[in-house]
Amino acid sequence: MTVYHADLREAQADPALAALLGRSPTSAPFDRLDWLSLLAEHCLLADTCKIAVARDGDALAVLPFQKNPDGTGPLGTWYSFFVRPLTNAPQRAPELFAALARSLAPAGAARLAPMPEAEALTLAAAFRTACWIGVAEPCDTNHILELKGRNFAQYWSARPGALRETVRRKTARGKVTLRIETTFIDADWAAYEAIYARSWKPEEGNPAFLCAFAQAEAAAGALRMGIAEIEGQPVAAQFWTVEGGTAWIHKLAHDEAHRAHSPGTLLTAALFRHVIDEDHVHTVDFGTGNDPYKRDWMEVQRPRYALQFYRPAAVGHWPALARLAARRMLRPSSQPALVSPEAAG
Repeated sequence: MTVYHADLREAQADPALAALLGRSPTSAPFDRLDWLSLLAEHCLLADTCKIAVARDGDALAVLPFQKNPDGTGPLGTWYSFFVRPLTNAPQRAPELFAALARSLAPAGAARLAPMPEAEALTLAAAFRTACWIGVAEPCDTNHILELKGRNFAQYWSARPGALRETVRRKTARGKVTLRIETTFIDADWAAYEAIYARSWKPEEGNPAFLCAFAQAEAAAGALRMGIAEIEGQPVAAQFWTVEGGTAWIHKLAHDEAHRAHSPGTLLTAALFRHVIDEDHVHTVDFGTGNDPYKRDWMEVQRPRYALQFYRPAAVGHWPALARLAARRMLRPSSQPALVSPEAAG
């Protein structure tokens, strides 16, 4: 088994890596090499963006990460719904992930989040096998909708009455017109940025990254751009993508001056209808964050995890290890750490 570290440029030249980190019928945007490359170009320091790779014959596992002064961090930003390791041999994940963990040993510390539960548990066990000490703990909430074969009408009938009545009344008034685009239109993107600036949202972190991502998704046929207008003036906009049978809700905003007409709510309903009845997705993912409005649209909440691990020999991290041990001692017995310092090998 060989383990090495590649930068993103090297990864692009490796056919096996390109296949594992490429677009496929089951892929997610945040796993893809082109997403990671856009992050490196627009949001991060490119030279710190790496991929740990474990190979054994045709079996392959990868962990994208950032190399930083504190050790190993996630190759992700606020735009990433999750970060996680990937493998083309799930039955061999424990040993392949342990090899990844051993390859990160020189860093002395690893902090990775937000991570889906299954990958978090498997990777945490792999760090323990590789003689790291640490914890894996819930850090955020992911809201999703699982259609389970339902069409939009069936899904909509189960929404809260107040939401359905709002959509019925505001639609009947005929003030708001809606459209959903699958191509990148410069004027629509400019409208989205203007609406976002007038919305309740904080300042956009990296608009150049988001625009480049939207253009790439449009080229791949994955863009779903919703625009709501009143008398020809855009007043709400949403940026979704469809991939791997899932609709991913990346961005939404409305102009506060037109809030009384509920253009954002009407647009959300229209996009749900489109991805369910036209794209036939099996899941809609609203990303992380416990915003109350998400509960009206989604039905399942699942945790995201943060992994925090240290090498015992890394003297500089002993204070952090001591804090972890103290936290473990203070945690109620009903809330055990997923990987405790005592259990680490």
